[in-house]
Amino acid sequence: MTRLSAATLDSLSASVQVPAYDRSRVRTGIVHLGVGGFHRSHQAMYLDRLMNRGEALDWGICGVGVLPGDRRMAEVMDRQDCLYTLVLAHADGYQEARVIGSVVEFLLAPDDPEAVVAKMADPATRIVSLTVTEGGYNVNSVTGEFQADAPAIVADLQPGAAPRTSFGLVVEALARRRADGVPPFTVMSCDNVPGNGDVARRSFAAFAGLRDPELGEWVRREVPFPNSMVDRITPGTTDAHRAELSRRFGVQDGWPVVAEPFTQWVLEDSFRCGRPPLEDAGVQVVADVEPYELMKLRLLNGSHQAMAYLGLLAGYEFIHDVCQDPLFRGFLGGYMDVEATPTLAPVPGVDLDRYKADLISRFANPHIRDTLARLAAESSDRIPRFLLPVVRAQLAAGGDVHRSAAVVAGWARYAEGVDEHGQPFEVVDPRRDALMAAARRQRDEPLAFLADRDLFGDLADDERFTTAYRAALGSLHALGARATLEAVVGGGGGGGRPPPPGRPRPPRAPARRAAGPR
Repeated sequence: MTRLSAATLDSLSASVQVPAYDRSRVRTGIVHLGVGGFHRSHQAMYLDRLMNRGEALDWGICGVGVLPGDRRMAEVMDRQDCLYTLVLAHADGYQEARVIGSVVEFLLAPDDPEAVVAKMADPATRIVSLTVTEGGYNVNSVTGEFQADAPAIVADLQPGAAPRTSFGLVVEALARRRADGVPPFTVMSCDNVPGNGDVARRSFAAFAGLRDPELGEWVRREVPFPNSMVDRITPGTTDAHRAELSRRFGVQDGWPVVAEPFTQWVLEDSFRCGRPPLEDAGVQVVADVEPYELMKLRLLNGSHQAMAYLGLLAGYEFIHDVCQDPLFRGFLGGYMDVEATPTLAPVPGVDLDRYKADLISRFANPHIRDTLARLAAESSDRIPRFLLPVVRAQLAAGGDVHRSAAVVAGWARYAEGVDEHGQPFEVVDPRRDALMAAARRQRDEPLAFLADRDLFGDLADDERFTTAYRAALGSLHALGARATLEAVVGGGGGGGRPPPPGRPRPPRAPARRAAGPR
């Protein structure tokens, strides 16, 4: 077994692809905030692909860990000379391993925020990119307004404070460039947020405006924030992934990343100081990202939410097990065809029927082993962005919302914190306490969960939606997830009617559980 580092690249098995370029010639042109699995399977891979073609050697990546929890990543990247292994897991069991070399530096902001600011303020940095999660833009999920009263924002705005948030770090670097007469870098969001560039512009300009109104206007006017759509299913790395990499390829990697073979990146061509020739690496560089973005968010990400809570309640652990279940496949197909697709405009060059069929096949890949728990985490950041726009569009058009209502009811039932066998769920969400408190009341107050207007706006006032939601939630409590889905799928959308109060719950077969610990 070979421990991965720059010194051991020549010692790796011939079955492992390694950088074909001299990494000592790579210069940093991009600073990336939020170096997780997705960035390393996606954006960094595209840059590595270009570098293997002899291109973009002045567009190396300096990764930045913004949170204290990023320390472990910093330690691994330091130990491995910023190298890591990307493993593509095909549905037939074939795996291919490739060492990615496009990340050439890593900084940990909590240890040295000045080093991060100085790196971004350097004229050599022409792009600052972001994967800070859906919740990382600090906006109200209903109004879209920047939340200036968040404690971390208030702290970063104190005179003389060392910046700790992505807003404080980026805006301080932009302010220095402005003062020095250096053109601003482009801020490139790679998060699953509708209009991610537009959201980033509003958030960073709002923060800058709180610091200095003139600076805020300059950021809004002068800094490019291209929109993008990004897609590659990338589960969190586990010890099983590390062990499999060692067994198959003889590589000891502290933090490899496993992903599906499919990848897509659609990017608006709006940059101030140049960009890598990403189209040479397979990126779709376009004038308007929105049709592709809505397709992905409402079909792929919306379907992820449709699977997560109901699948966990039914006893599943992995996405592929859910998608190999005919009942869930029928439910997902109905959500995509009947509720999500009618809300989409035509997507240039895309056959939506083929896209949806391919999604189910991608979800069903047993070798990705992506967990439903990952999809269910941070729900209060995801449901308002992925699912609720479908609900509102369907309600406005007089369309069907029964499946979406069942998904929201599944989230509400999941937020009670226990499954159908009385086993606890770990609810991971920034609003965890409020969500669980509302969920605990909902057996007596069926709309308690839906009444959170910061999440749902006025949805609790819409009788069409609440009728379907009440029926689904009642059925989940009385009959369970499978019976509820059977009613929705078999009844063409009905949420299932719960038995009258006091009637015993009918016996049912134990829920199928995937192998392995929960």
